[in-house]
Amino acid sequence: MKDRILKVMQKEGLSNAEFAEKIGISTSSLSHIFSGRNKPSLEVVMRIHKACPYININWLLYGEGEMEESAPAVTGMDLFSQPFENPKNTTEEPAHSDFRKENEVSTVVYPPKEIIREEVKYIEKPHPKITEIRIFFDNGTYEVFKPEK
Repeated sequence: MKDRILKVMQKEGLSNAEFAEKIGISTSSLSHIFSGRNKPSLEVVMRIHKACPYININWLLYGEGEMEESAPAVTGMDLFSQPFENPKNTTEEPAHSDFRKENEVSTVVYPPKEIIREEVKYIEKPHPKITEIRIFFDNGTYEVFKPEK
């Protein structure tokens, strides 16, 4: 599949970064697909098809058929052969247009991160001085030694 994605990218005439931006994924994700580290997810395939609706989805997924879908020829007779439907009387839900070309790919814009500088201050402290030494003996007594000033 990575070879087919590469063909789509070449057909579009886009670099890795431009193609990744067009389909709405990170450049590193696309790079991982091309290197073979990751396989393309269903979401990536859907994004490619959404960005390039002329691509035959069976070709993209399975390598079957031609790369580009051939649209059926529309004749004047085809335009008027369908009976008129009153939208108020239809019980079907309207078709979702999630994969239509007119829909813009939403990209998340992250605000720039605030740079935090941490400053380390070294405070010099005077060395501790011995003020008292106590020695304890096994008979329970002890002696105290204090340095002379």
